[in-house]
Amino acid sequence: MVFDAVLFDCDGVLVDSEPITNGVLRDVLNESGWAISQSECMQIFIGKAVRDERARIEAETGQPLTEAWMRAFYARRDQRLRAELRAMDGALQAVIAAHRHTAGRIACASGADRPKVVMQIHMAGMAPYFEDRIFSGHDLPRSKPHPDVYLAAATHLGADPARCLVIEDTATGAQAGLAAGATVWGYCPAGHGRAFDGMRLTRVFRHMDELAAALG
Repeated sequence: MVFDAVLFDCDGVLVDSEPITNGVLRDVLNESGWAISQSECMQIFIGKAVRDERARIEAETGQPLTEAWMRAFYARRDQRLRAELRAMDGALQAVIAAHRHTAGRIACASGADRPKVVMQIHMAGMAPYFEDRIFSGHDLPRSKPHPDVYLAAATHLGADPARCLVIEDTATGAQAGLAAGATVWGYCPAGHGRAFDGMRLTRVFRHMDELAAALG
C-alpha cells in the first residue's frame, strides 16, 4: 500500500529514550516518597505523559505535583538524555525511506513535551527530515490514547488520516493512531507483540530495516 503520510511516535520508535527517562522518573519518585521499582515505573508511565498519572503520584508521594517538581524532573531528564541518548537501530534509514515514500509528508507525533522531542530528533540526526513537523500531545486538549496529536499532524500535512501510516511501540500510542482512523504498525524491537494483543494492527515488526524495506 502507498501511504500519503507517515506519522512517527518518538520515544521508543525513533530514539531509545524510555529507559533513560523512566530511570530518572523512578529516582525522582523514590526521592519524593514513592518506593517504585524500575519495572513498575516502566509499566505505569511508558506511552503516557507524567501529568496523566497526577492523581496516583500525589496519592503515593503525599505531595502535590507542582510545576516546580515537573521542572526539576525535566532538567534531570534532559541532562541524562543529552549524555546518553541513542537513535533506535535503523531508525534514521527508516525515516529517510518514509520521507522518500511520501515526498516529504512525514511528521513526529509524540505524547512527550515538545522541547524534549525536538531535542531528541536533533540529537538523532533526523531534524532535516522532520523540520517543523513535530507535534506534542502537551500542546493539545488531550494526549494519547486520544487521537488529537495524530489528527493535528495529518491536518498539518493535508493528509486524510485514513491514508496515513502511524508507527507506534506502545498500546497507548497505537490506540491513538487507530482512533484517528490511521493504519497502525507496531514496532516491537524486543521481539514480541504482546503489547498489542487484541488491537487491530495490520503489521508488527521487530527492526526498523523492515519498515525501510516496506516503504522502499
